[in-house]
Amino acid sequence: MVKLLHELILEQAERTPTAIAVVHRRTSLDYATLASLIQAAARGLLALDLNRTERVAVYLPKRLETVVTLFGAALAGGAFVPINPLLKAEQVAYILRDCNVRVLITARDRAELLKPVLADCPDLHSLVLADGISSIGRRMHHIQVIDWSELLEADAGRAAARTIDIDMAAILYTSGSTGKPKGVILSHRNMLAGAFSVAEYLDNRADDRILALLPFSFDYGLSQMTTAFAVGARVVLMDYLLPRDAINTVARERITGLAAVPPMWVQLAQLEWPAAAVDSLRYFTNSGGAMPRATLTALRRVLPKTTPFLMYGLTEAFRSTYLPPTEIERRPDSIGKAIPNAEVLVVREDGSPCAPGEPGELVHRGALVALGYWNDPIKTVERFRPAPGQNPGLPLTEPAVWSGDTVRADEEGFLYFIGRKDDMIKTSGYRVSPTEIEEVLYGSGQVAEAAALGIPHPMLGQAVVAVVKPLCDDFNESALIARCKQHLPNFMTPLRVIVRRADLPRNPNGKIDRKNLVEEFRTLFPESLV
Repeated sequence: MVKLLHELILEQAERTPTAIAVVHRRTSLDYATLASLIQAAARGLLALDLNRTERVAVYLPKRLETVVTLFGAALAGGAFVPINPLLKAEQVAYILRDCNVRVLITARDRAELLKPVLADCPDLHSLVLADGISSIGRRMHHIQVIDWSELLEADAGRAAARTIDIDMAAILYTSGSTGKPKGVILSHRNMLAGAFSVAEYLDNRADDRILALLPFSFDYGLSQMTTAFAVGARVVLMDYLLPRDAINTVARERITGLAAVPPMWVQLAQLEWPAAAVDSLRYFTNSGGAMPRATLTALRRVLPKTTPFLMYGLTEAFRSTYLPPTEIERRPDSIGKAIPNAEVLVVREDGSPCAPGEPGELVHRGALVALGYWNDPIKTVERFRPAPGQNPGLPLTEPAVWSGDTVRADEEGFLYFIGRKDDMIKTSGYRVSPTEIEEVLYGSGQVAEAAALGIPHPMLGQAVVAVVKPLCDDFNESALIARCKQHLPNFMTPLRVIVRRADLPRNPNGKIDRKNLVEEFRTLFPESLV
């Protein structure tokens, strides 16, 4: 029985050694070869004196070396830290310092960009370059530099420290509404529980081909790989470029499973899908925010053979809920119920349970709850607290994660996402969900992307402002405002619509960057003009 993360691959290598595990461009690795590389990487990391639970960071695009490093670090008894390849040098250096990273795996061009900041990373002692060291040399500041091939050929002469399932396996950095990113600590148990739970309700199987579009630094992206390996399926690696490229890859690689976030789905829904893609895609999943109903309708029209799974998750608990596809017609706006082996509660600020239809905070308990935030005991205590009313009388309390997300449950227990606590717009004394406004904007058929924002206003507290990217050239702002007035009360109708022809800014996980937009338009309503 698999108890540790790397055993997913080692076990499949014994069961089906010649089955393809991972594909990158024109290169494929079967499970036996992937297992051999992971074992070699683990020996190499041990030769670099990696000790139990020490951190190994990976700052690479999705490529074979990335996969080998993540699981090799786990096999060596360390913890891997996937760094989003879109991050800049200062952001990378913050993670390296905050996480006390010992070994960094990257490429030559990225190492050159990092050179000015690596001197301030005192815990880092080894830099491994996936594409050779010719232009770098053997040292960078206090850090030894070695080639990837040298790592794979090294032999530590010692075994990894004993690891059990509650030990740390990974640290994923997630951005908050304020301050620096936080490192979420995940155990082997967390990640395996997530992989097997998701594979269960998606009915994943060995003949699945799963396209990994999202970054591995994002729990939803990492889950595509772990879920596939849990059942011996194939993962196809791709860094998201243009929507058309993703669709072409689905057709070429006969992809059966595809995961994306709402802004990606909005773009993908606008395109024609070739017959090969329509025929191969068995399911698609959405998380990272509510999918607009108009987008879901468009996807179901162009992908009539594909089963949609609407999900909700947070890095602190990997996955939390999913909507069974049989409920799509009845409740297309729902995020469903708890995934297998998890419980989800909706509670008031005092911890008491909410009544059906009453908004409250989503609290997740179970095997997927993370171990807390790295180097941040204060935020850990704030977010990881006992769930109310659970297992009374136990001498040790069971931690749950308090999500900070506002949801409501209907009479049958199906959940509906309302918004982030820190995204909620407070206008004229009302608390307004930006998601509800965006649904109306998308439903107009005029909008490709939309973000509803709360912008400081001297009379209203916050004014509702909609930033939209038109879907077509004949965009009619007046008609859009009229639709909002028809479907929303006055206090929710945007006071201003800002039209952008370019894509709205996104954070590294592909979600629309509300914080960036709010800062951009913070002075839109100066007091002297009101």
